[in-house]
Amino acid sequence: MRRRALCLAAVALITAAVALTLSAAQAQQPAQPGRAPAQRPAPDPHAGHGTPKGWKFTLPKGDPAKGREVFAKLECYACHEVKGERFPAPTEQAKVGPELSQMAPLHAAEFFAEAVINPSAVIDKGKGYQGADGSSKMPSFNDSMTVQEAIDLVAYLRSLKPVTAAPAGHRGH
Repeated sequence: MRRRALCLAAVALITAAVALTLSAAQAQQPAQPGRAPAQRPAPDPHAGHGTPKGWKFTLPKGDPAKGREVFAKLECYACHEVKGERFPAPTEQAKVGPELSQMAPLHAAEFFAEAVINPSAVIDKGKGYQGADGSSKMPSFNDSMTVQEAIDLVAYLRSLKPVTAAPAGHRGH
């Protein structure tokens, strides 16, 4: 029995050596007219691929008017005041987030995008925006908003301008 196993192993080893020799010989032969050249394995298209140096995520341009509609649809005004806009005022103080018209000049579009799709990524500590578990009080809207709606919402937030004084009879809501 042991002798048979040794014979089978020797046959397998010889077969592999012959296959490698034939493969190497075919790769070195010049192409002959009328015959297809030997096929070489394609190089790995991802070899040496990585994140390009200096790469930065860039959000596509969105439509601020459509973003305002998304803001209203998701009822973001229930927690966020937007001075200079006519939305209902936030009613539950425990849920109030930052006033947004002042934030537009302070942050890049990508910051707003992250705040919308991952509210717990950056939380201003000590301002009441953090829940008891340490995460953001802002709910996730990822299951109820399309990517295009998120892009448009960010465009709307970026379009807001700080209001220094509200018109007479207008409380900024």
